[in-house]
Amino acid sequence: MKTYLVTGGAGFIGSNFIIFMLKKYSNIRIINVDKLTYAGNLENLIEVENNPSYKFIKGDICDKELISKIFKENNIDYVVNFAAESHVDRSIREPEVFIKTNVLGTVNLLNIAKNSWEIKGEFKSGRKFLQISTDEVYGSLGEIEYFTENTPINPHSPYSASKASADLIVKAYYDTFKMPVNITRCSNNYGPYQHPEKLIPLIINNCLNKEELPIYGDGLNVRDWLYVDDHCRAIDMVITKGRLGQVYNIGGHNERTNIYIVRTILNYLNENIDDSITEELIKYVKDRKGHDRRYAIDPTKISDELGWKPEIEFEEGIKKTVEWYLDNKEWIKHVTSDEYRDYYRNMYK
Repeated sequence: MKTYLVTGGAGFIGSNFIIFMLKKYSNIRIINVDKLTYAGNLENLIEVENNPSYKFIKGDICDKELISKIFKENNIDYVVNFAAESHVDRSIREPEVFIKTNVLGTVNLLNIAKNSWEIKGEFKSGRKFLQISTDEVYGSLGEIEYFTENTPINPHSPYSASKASADLIVKAYYDTFKMPVNITRCSNNYGPYQHPEKLIPLIINNCLNKEELPIYGDGLNVRDWLYVDDHCRAIDMVITKGRLGQVYNIGGHNERTNIYIVRTILNYLNENIDDSITEELIKYVKDRKGHDRRYAIDPTKISDELGWKPEIEFEEGIKKTVEWYLDNKEWIKHVTSDEYRDYYRNMYK
C-alpha cells in the first residue's frame, strides 16, 4: 500500500486530487496536511472525511517538527506539494507571506523527505517528490506561440517569483542529490471547490448577487483553461510514470480571454436562471500591476511520454462548473464566512 503526503489538500486542486485518488485506488493511504488559511476548506472533503484510507492533520509545511513527525510515524512514499499562497493580488500586498510558504515551506519538505528516503547517498525505490507549480513562472507570452518545458523562467509577480524559486530549488535537489522529483506546471484550473476570489467562481457569485463584475484593463488577457479533473489525472500519471527530474507542462488547449469567460457565464445564467443578469453588471477597472497578457501551455511532452490529454472541452467544463456552484450556494456562503472558517480552525487546535 502506497502512502501519499498531500500538502495543501484542503484547497481547490488539492481537495479535488484527494477525492480523485480515493475514488480511483483502493490500496492507497492519503495524509492531508493543510494550514487551513482562508483558502483551505475541509467542507471540500466531506465525502472522504470518514474514509479509513484518509487522514487530515492541521499544520504548516514550514513546521519542521510536525513534518518530521509525520515522516517518522508513516512510511511516506510520495509527497505531492500543493501547499502555496496563490493569489496574485495578495502577493503584491504581502510578498513576504508568499516567500515563507512557497519557498521556505518547499525547502522544509524537501529536506525532511530527503533525510527520510536517503540511505548512504542512495534513495529508496518507489519514492517521489512532486512539486505542483504554475505556468505563471514563464511570464507573459511574447513572440513564441506556447510555453514549453524549455521556455526560460521569467516571473512577473511576487507569487510567480516565489513559485519559480521553489521550482528551481526542487530541480537543484535532483541535480545535486539525485533526489527523485518531478515538477508539473499547469494552466488555469477551474471546477468545483475553487475559492470565490478566483475569476470564474467570483463572476458566478457576483452574478447571483447582482453585484458588479470587475474586469481588469480591457479584459483581453488570455488564459489557457484546464478542468480540474483533467489536471488530477495528469498528476497521477506523472507520479507513477514521469521520468525523474523532469518538468511536465499540463495545459488544456482552451485559450479564452477574460471577457469571454465573463460573458459566457453571464449568458448562461441569463438564459437559465435569471434574465435580469446582464452585461450591465460588467465594470472595467484599473489593470493589475505586472499583469501578464497571455499564458498558453504546450502539453506535447506529457502527451507523448505519458499518454495524457485533456478530456473535458471548455464548453462542457464551464457548464458543469456553473451548475456545481448553483447547486452549492451554501458552500459559497460558508467559504466566505469568517465564522465558518474559525469553526473548522478551532476543531483542529
